[in-house]
Amino acid sequence: MSAKVLVSTENMSYADWLEYRKQGIGGSDASVVCGINRYKSPVELWMEKTGQLPHQEAGEAAYWGTQLEPFVRAEFIKRTGIEVRRRNELLQSEDHPFMLANLDGICEIPNVGTCIFEAKTASAYKAGEWEDTIPDEYALQLAHYMAVTGYAGAYIAVLIGGNTFKWKFIERDEELISMLIQLETDFWKHVQDGTPPPLDGSDASAKFLAERFPNSRPKSHIILPDTAAVLLAQYDEACAQLEIVTEKKQKTENLLKEMMGENEVGTAGDRVITWKSVSQERLDSKTLRAEHPVLYKKYVNQTSYRRFTIRAAS
Repeated sequence: MSAKVLVSTENMSYADWLEYRKQGIGGSDASVVCGINRYKSPVELWMEKTGQLPHQEAGEAAYWGTQLEPFVRAEFIKRTGIEVRRRNELLQSEDHPFMLANLDGICEIPNVGTCIFEAKTASAYKAGEWEDTIPDEYALQLAHYMAVTGYAGAYIAVLIGGNTFKWKFIERDEELISMLIQLETDFWKHVQDGTPPPLDGSDASAKFLAERFPNSRPKSHIILPDTAAVLLAQYDEACAQLEIVTEKKQKTENLLKEMMGENEVGTAGDRVITWKSVSQERLDSKTLRAEHPVLYKKYVNQTSYRRFTIRAAS
C-alpha cells in the first residue's frame, strides 16, 4: 500500500478543504462508516458526500482540539524524544483512491519504520476511555490512515481535561485494516450509485429521520410492504425484552434504596450510591394560563414533533 499527495493543505481555506474531503472517505469518517460513531449515522455521512447535506460545522471541542494540536505535538516530542514532522498534505491511497488521509504528522522509528502521529484532546469525563486502550473511533481512524499510507504503526497523544497527558503506540493490524477497506469500499459504492446505506439503531439515524421528514401530511395513508411484518415482529420482541429489563432495573434500584433508608450516600466495594433530596422550582403553566391568559400566550412557545406509535388496526 502507498499514497500519493492529492493536494497541499498549507494555507488552504477550510471551505476548500471540505470540498476535497467530498472526494473520498477521511480518517474521522471511518467510525461513521462502521456504524459506531455517537454523533453521526452512515446515512448522514452519505448525504454529505453526495452534496445533499451541508458539512456540519466543528463544535467547540473540535475547535480547541485543532488549536491545541501544536502543544500536544510539542509535549509528545519533549516527553518521548521522538521527532515529529508535519505533513501539510491531503494524501490519497493509490490502491483505493476514495480513501484519503490528513495526518497530524509522521515520525521515523528505528527497527519499525515510518509511523503516524495523531494529536487529540479529551474531556475529563472521558478519561476512562483512555485507561488501557484508546476510544474505538480513534483506533479506526488510525487504521484508516495506515491503510492509506502503508505505514507500520501510529503514535497517538492526548491531553485529557487540560491536565493529564498520555500517549500510546498502536501497531498495524492487517485484519482490522482489511475489514475497514471492505466496509469503506461498500460505503463508497453507495455514494457512487446515489443509493443510501441501510439505517441502523443509532441516535444519529433517528435524528436524521426526524430532520428528513419533520412533518406528516394530514390523513395521508400508505400500505407498507410485506417486509414491514418482519420489522413489527422484531419491534414487539424488543419491547418485551425492554419491559423485562426495565422491571429488573427498577427492582434492584428499590432494594438498594431500602438498604440506604434515610442515608444520602452509600458505598459497596468501589461503587458509590447516592439517594439525595433535590428541590426544584417549576412554572405552574396551568394556573398561569387560567389566571393570566394574555401573559401566557405572549411567552408560550409552540413546538412540534412526530409521535411514533404502533397499535392494532380497527
